[in-house]
Amino acid sequence: MVAAPDYAPPRKRSVLIAGHATSISLEPMFWQALESAARQRELTINALVAEIDAARLDAPSPPNLTSAIRQWLFAARVAV
Repeated sequence: MVAAPDYAPPRKRSVLIAGHATSISLEPMFWQALESAARQRELTINALVAEIDAARLDAPSPPNLTSAIRQWLFAARVAV
């Protein structure tokens, strides 16, 4: 049985992408997953978000950055 998620509203944080600050709103569970993924890849959060951002911009119909992060985290989780 899968545990119920810890429902919480999004939290806004600033990240740097190519030296430019941008604000991202994610629920705490996504921030935790992003932090964990960055640690596993030995990257900073900023560096991982920059990679996700670059990949999303190459997509035929790029989603917004927050959606791209959620989708990237889901794809990474499913691939495990």
